Amino acid sequence: MSRENTSSITSRSSPLVLPFKIVFSNWSYILIAFAIALAFWIVSSIFDQLLYFTPIVFFYLPEDAVVGFILATITSILLGIIVSMNIYIFKNTRRKIKTASFFSGSSLGVLSSTCASCSSLGFLLVSTLGAAGVTASNFLSSYQIPLRLLSIGLLTWAYYSVSRELLKSCAKSEARILSL
Repeated sequence: MSRENTSSITSRSSPLVLPFKIVFSNWSYILIAFAIALAFWIVSSIFDQLLYFTPIVFFYLPEDAVVGFILATITSILLGIIVSMNIYIFKNTRRKIKTASFFSGSSLGVLSSTCASCSSLGFLLVSTLGAAGVTASNFLSSYQIPLRLLSIGLLTWAYYSVSRELLKSCAKSEARILSL
């Protein structure tokens, strides 16, 4: 692609859309994002007791769990996108991504989107931590929806910071090419 075409694409695209296009123009990163999103969705559905594997594979979504399911699905998709973009940055750029953008949104997304009190995690918290585990389990069950919204917000922030890092790397590469 010529320099004029690269510059015109860069100037026409949104600063949040261009990094997405760059990363997901390669099928391997699409597959990584899909695999991570699917794996997290399955784990989240098992912890929320929506997906069962014994004696047969069965998915059950009660009416009171619809909002949590939608938020968990959004979290899964965002997590797949962010992890795939982070892998792209680690493999293809000279800039090193800040661990804060990688771990903060991703970790909180994983931890807060599972219903700790309504799954086996609640029993683990109670048996390991005693009274503190009961308090933590009660807190997580009471504030599950706000915590999931917070995790989506943090994942969105992580996407923004990863996109910004990728754009900085592309701008430096383009400046280096233009100076030659």
